[in-house]
Amino acid sequence: MADITTLNTVYNHFMTAYAPQGTNSKYDTHKKDELRGVYNSIVKLNKESPLFLIDNSNETKEFAISLKESARSLKNTISSLSVENGDDLLSKKTVSSSNEDLVSASFIGNTKRGESPPGIELTIGQLASGQTNQGRSLPPDEMGLPPDTYSFDIRSRDIDYEFQFNINEGDTNRTIEEKLAKLITRSNIGIHAETAEDARGNVSLRLKSDDTGVKGDSGLQFIVSDDKTSKTRGAVDYFGINNVSEMPTNALYTIDGEEASSPSNNITINKAYDLTLKGTTEEGEKVSIGLKTDVESLTDNISNLIMGYNAFIQNAAKYLDSQPQSKALVREMSGLSSGFGNELESLGVNFDENGQISLDKNLIQQTAEEDDSLTKFDNVKKFANNILNKANQVALDPLQYTNKKIVAYKNPHGHNYAAPYVTSNYSGMMFSSYC
Repeated sequence: MADITTLNTVYNHFMTAYAPQGTNSKYDTHKKDELRGVYNSIVKLNKESPLFLIDNSNETKEFAISLKESARSLKNTISSLSVENGDDLLSKKTVSSSNEDLVSASFIGNTKRGESPPGIELTIGQLASGQTNQGRSLPPDEMGLPPDTYSFDIRSRDIDYEFQFNINEGDTNRTIEEKLAKLITRSNIGIHAETAEDARGNVSLRLKSDDTGVKGDSGLQFIVSDDKTSKTRGAVDYFGINNVSEMPTNALYTIDGEEASSPSNNITINKAYDLTLKGTTEEGEKVSIGLKTDVESLTDNISNLIMGYNAFIQNAAKYLDSQPQSKALVREMSGLSSGFGNELESLGVNFDENGQISLDKNLIQQTAEEDDSLTKFDNVKKFANNILNKANQVALDPLQYTNKKIVAYKNPHGHNYAAPYVTSNYSGMMFSSYC
């Protein structure tokens, strides 16, 4: 059975190679009743699904994984446009930043009718940064350590890890450093390692922490040592990987004139604003953060909905040639859209022949400013809810759009039992040849 490190490596590989680029969000976490609902949906799906054999090619695996993660991303996008309890789609308040290059912001609080959190002014003196260890520059085709089994320890995220490796006859500084870079990075301990080459062709090993900020009494994110390691010592000093070239730093900023610091460049203010610091302000410069008007918020929400929808369609369309069933998904999405075509076009939401959507922001804003705007945007909310339901369906069973051969149908008049292997096909794709 694979250990947790192997499973993390497998999942990270597929997420990096096949999944839409992005980050996890709070919408990837679920309450017990939500998880129970997913479980019940899986049981129902397994009872009704016929027995089938899937195409086990790498192309099909890539398509299924990419489709599931793309659907998850679309679900998160739509969920982020509603208020905290998930009701009233497109009602989420949006935030304005006077300088998006320095600070990006989103609203994470709740607003009651007629109440809004006050705006803030921000100055940024320093960004949070991670730690970098820069190793010695060594001739690439030489090796100064005798053949043996070496080891060293890295303390990262309050856990000690030991790394062992062999140096054999014929190994060089380049081959060993490349091996160590892969070994450290793939261990998933919060450190990225890479080899570097200088102008003279010498090679070195560089270690960077994934986390930022000053940590503990030493202030370091990680410590490399072979003082008490189990195998032969000497590799740390030889490669110089314990040399801290850049110390980690905390973000330093002011909120409405009050000084503050954070180990991360992502900060939360007054349980209302989620801010990402991107750069430092000049002397006397301030970045203003505040809620946009209802009209601006509604326009932003519809724009984000359309971007998420288009990204999903584009991802599915990439596989039209290699995965014929992806055409069915594009047709189904287009069918959901066409039912609202005339109503949405009058608001500035237009559909093209490829199933994608364009937005006339001026027309949207004009409509939002009219007295009966809430009624007019009901169709947009219904459209968003239909798309959300479809995304849930695709995320639950992406294999329905892959090439597969039906072996047997379930008895429509009998008592069918849940077959747990239907949805586990997807999980097996990620771990095939790894375990």
